[in-house]
Amino acid sequence: MKLNSGFLALASAGAIALGVPGMAWAHADHAHHAHGAGALPEAHAAGQPGDAAKVTRTIEIGMQDVMRFTPASIQVAQGETVRFIVHNEGVIEHELVLGKMADLLAHAEQMRQDPGMPHDEPNAISLEAGEKGELIWQFGEMGVVDFACLLPGHSEAGMVGQITVR
Repeated sequence: MKLNSGFLALASAGAIALGVPGMAWAHADHAHHAHGAGALPEAHAAGQPGDAAKVTRTIEIGMQDVMRFTPASIQVAQGETVRFIVHNEGVIEHELVLGKMADLLAHAEQMRQDPGMPHDEPNAISLEAGEKGELIWQFGEMGVVDFACLLPGHSEAGMVGQITVR
C-alpha cells in the first residue's frame, strides 16, 4: 500500500476529529518525553503484550532499506501469542509498530513533527542498522492488525504490512 502525504494528513485529521478509539495509546505524552510503557492500555483492538511463557510460535520479520517488511502479510489465530524476531537488514534505522491503520497514520504524522521521537511501547520496536530484537504479542479480536515503520517517509514509501487474525 502506497500512502502519500496528503492522504496521511487527511487521515490523521479525520481520525483526530472523529476521536478514533485507541488514539490515546499511540500519542500519550509525546510533547513532553519519550513514549513510556504506560502509554498503551493493557489491551486494545490490536491485542495486548504477550507472555513469553505462552508463545505458541515465532515469526521472523525482516526490515529492508527498500522500505519493505518481509513478510508483509501474516496470519495468526485469535488469542495466539506470537514472538516476532525482527531484524533490521538495512543500513538505516527502522521500526515496527503494531496497531490499527488509523492510529498508525496519526502517529506517523506526529513523528513527522518530531522525527527523533523515541519509542518505548510494548507494541513497537525500533532497531538501528543490523540490529535484531523481539516483540511478543497476543492477538485479540478477529480482523486485521496493521504494522508499519513510522519513521518519516518510510510508511509512505510502502513500509507497511498486515496481520490477519482468524
